[in-house]
Amino acid sequence: MRALLSILAAAMIVSIGRAQTPIPVVVPAMTPATPAQSPVAAAVTTASTQATLKALLAIKAANEEILKQQAATLEKLDEMEKAAQEIRIYSKRS
Repeated sequence: MRALLSILAAAMIVSIGRAQTPIPVVVPAMTPATPAQSPVAAAVTTASTQATLKALLAIKAANEEILKQQAATLEKLDEMEKAAQEIRIYSKRS
């Protein structure tokens, strides 16, 4: 039995020793690609950036308004929950 185990262990060691090593992959360095922008392209980019900024600010204002409404609703729900608890307490007493 021990002989069989030692043969299996030797076979595993030999098979591991013969395993192929991976070939190293060489990745070329990335060169920065920064073409010079023309003044017209820069103006278009600035205009579109400003339009996008205005749209984002409008969305932010709308989100803040929604958050205020949600906070007010949560306060009302808390008040309703407190009132319900008071009613439960008073109904148990009588």
